[in-house]
Amino acid sequence: VFVVGHDWGAQVAWHLCLFRSDRVRAVVTIGIPFFPRSPRSISETFADLGDGFYITQFQEPGRAERAFARYDVATVLKKFYSIEFDNLTAPPGVEIIDFLEAPSSPLPWITEEELSQYAEKFQKSGFTGPLNYYRMMDMNWRLTAPWSGAKITVPAKFIAGDKDIGAKSFGIEQYIKSGGLKSNVPDLDVAIIDGHHFLQQEQAERVNSEILSYLNKFASE
Repeated sequence: VFVVGHDWGAQVAWHLCLFRSDRVRAVVTIGIPFFPRSPRSISETFADLGDGFYITQFQEPGRAERAFARYDVATVLKKFYSIEFDNLTAPPGVEIIDFLEAPSSPLPWITEEELSQYAEKFQKSGFTGPLNYYRMMDMNWRLTAPWSGAKITVPAKFIAGDKDIGAKSFGIEQYIKSGGLKSNVPDLDVAIIDGHHFLQQEQAERVNSEILSYLNKFASE
C-alpha cells in the first residue's frame, strides 16, 4: 500500500513502516519526521518542562477535557490552529487552552464553513479520542522496545512547512537539516515548502502535487 499521514497520522504511518515494511510500498508524511525510539520515555524526556507543558497536561485523563469545556468547540480549534510560538508551555497554574489566544480574524487557510463542520464533529465526539494518543505515549514507548535502533527501510518522502513551529522546536529543524533524519530513513526525499503546520490545507495544491509526483514514480513498478 501507499500511506500518507499528517501529524499523528504521520506517526501512525511511520510505525506501520517500522512494523510491517513488507506491506508498504512508499510513505509520505507531513509535519512530523521519524524519530528512532528514545532511551527515555516521553514523560521522562519532557519532565523538565514542568506541569504547564501541553503534553504533560494532555496525558492526565480528563484534565484537558475539563479545561476545553470552558470554551465553545470552534474557539478551541481556532486556538490550536493559530499557534505561532514554539514553546507550548503555559505559566504555572494555567491550563494550556487558557494560555492560547483565539485569533480575532478568520484564519486564511480554512473557511468559517469548514471550521463549523469540524466543530460539529468534535461537539459530537468530544476530544478524548485524540487526547488518548498522548495518554498512550509512554505505553507505546514500552511496547516498541524491540524496535530500538530500527530504521525506516521503505521509500519515504517528508513534507514540512518552513514556518511550522513543530518543525522548528525541540531541535527538529536541525535534525532534518543535519542529515539525522536521512540517517534513520535512508531512502528519503524531503520537501520544505512555504507554510505552517496544517500544510495540507494551507497549501493544498502544492502538497497534493508533492505527494502525487512522488508516488507516481512507483506507478510503473
